[in-house]
Amino acid sequence: MSLKFGVFYPPQNVVGLNPTLALRRSVELAVHLDQLGFDEIWFGEHHSGGTELSASPELMIAAAAERTTHIRLGTGVISLPYHHPFQVAARMVQLSHLTRGRVMFGAGPGQLPTDAAMFGMDATALRPRMEEALDVIVRLLAGETVTAKSEWFNLQEAVLQLAPYGDLETSVVGTVSPSGPKLAGRYGLGLLSLAATDPTGNDQLPVHWGIVQEEAARRGRTVDRSRWRLMGPMHIAETEQRARRNCDYGLRWQYEYLSHITPSAIAVPDTTDELADVLNSTGRGVIGTPDMAAAQIERLVERSGGFGTYLFQGADFANWADTLRSYELFAEEVIPQFNGHLAPVMKSYEHVLAETEANRAATTAARSAATAQWQHERGQHERGAR
Repeated sequence: MSLKFGVFYPPQNVVGLNPTLALRRSVELAVHLDQLGFDEIWFGEHHSGGTELSASPELMIAAAAERTTHIRLGTGVISLPYHHPFQVAARMVQLSHLTRGRVMFGAGPGQLPTDAAMFGMDATALRPRMEEALDVIVRLLAGETVTAKSEWFNLQEAVLQLAPYGDLETSVVGTVSPSGPKLAGRYGLGLLSLAATDPTGNDQLPVHWGIVQEEAARRGRTVDRSRWRLMGPMHIAETEQRARRNCDYGLRWQYEYLSHITPSAIAVPDTTDELADVLNSTGRGVIGTPDMAAAQIERLVERSGGFGTYLFQGADFANWADTLRSYELFAEEVIPQFNGHLAPVMKSYEHVLAETEANRAATTAARSAATAQWQHERGQHERGAR
């Protein structure tokens, strides 16, 4: 299966960076990735924490769409419990037209308990509300007229006045629990596996795809591995040592921040090198070279049984310039190994090398023939001049 590549960009910026600049860089990153040939970028929704500053992935997409040409743009993700489902569906359809079909809809329950608290919600209510909202949204996007009532929304013969522009791909988040895979199979949606390189999440990859297939079969739906996306942290440079020094900027900071919001966060060592050792040795991530990045993706392919897209975790592990160079280096040396573009190039190159003696002989003969032709023409000219 030919792989695609993208970035899942909450974003996670080091606190202390100019917030206006941080938000603008989200759009600039989309432009950079578009020029490098990446396939997609996903923007997040968060409302607290001071590091994930994007409150509206739809606004990010609208801005990025006007400055990009080919890259697909996803909501990574819209936290469904915080929005009326009809409004979510209507906004996504509008974006599908404005982007001429480049938008993707990613849905989740919301990550930060501090977000839920500000909305007056208990964290345990988020997943049930997400499921209620997703059922309505899927039906609306399919063109149905929906009447539905819950304790937090009410629709009376609701129908969208626009159909999506082409295929509006929809995906749901999956981490460790079976809830995401269950919904992906139930509705025939894509799956965003955001803990794919975490040891616990990695162990669950074949289990999760089994759940997707089981639920899909039970509902008479089909699912495709090409719409399965796996995310992991990665920063690469020309040498492993350079990658490690680049990550002195924000790698430890990012993992310390995560320790405040997730129970599965790792203990953060005292140095960048020690943390890089943990990530590299356990497969949690890659702080290293293009070859190390390619090996990580091969491991994920083998573990999962096959998936469609690898997504970088979009975080400020390194400063802006080094981060851009990491994506550039990945596009130069890693992507062509997995999307099929490099194989014919290498075949042509190796064919030329294999024909070395014949090539030399043919070139020598051509030069001799050209020399003889010139001498013949010169002789004719001299004879005519007499």
